[in-house]
Amino acid sequence: MIIRRLNDLIGTERDVKPDNGQWVSRRLLLAKDGMGFSMHETIIYAGHENYFHYANHLEAVYCVGGEGEIEDLETGITTKIEDGTLYALNNHDRHHLRAHKDMRLVCVLNPPVTGREVHDENGVYPLLVE
Repeated sequence: MIIRRLNDLIGTERDVKPDNGQWVSRRLLLAKDGMGFSMHETIIYAGHENYFHYANHLEAVYCVGGEGEIEDLETGITTKIEDGTLYALNNHDRHHLRAHKDMRLVCVLNPPVTGREVHDENGVYPLLVE
């Protein structure tokens, strides 16, 4: 059984922040935990727009606080994201994620990330294995 507390991850290698300071992701479960998926709590800070494209992963995201929007770059459709909203990137969807208020998100990725991934210039995580 694995038990983790968010507060215990803060300031460790599982507390991941990009150089631009637009978000923070606390990696609750990683590939080395052997669950077959990874799970993160991610905060997207208000006033920021992020481009993401998980070409190598499927991601489901559940918003538990804040407010923003996601724009599907294939269709041009923009959808409001707020507490209680789930979106799933089941087609490796290229998207913009904009936070109007700090958004607190629970993210699940498959295959799981190792925790060493960094978004490249195309918003993609490389496919790393543990």
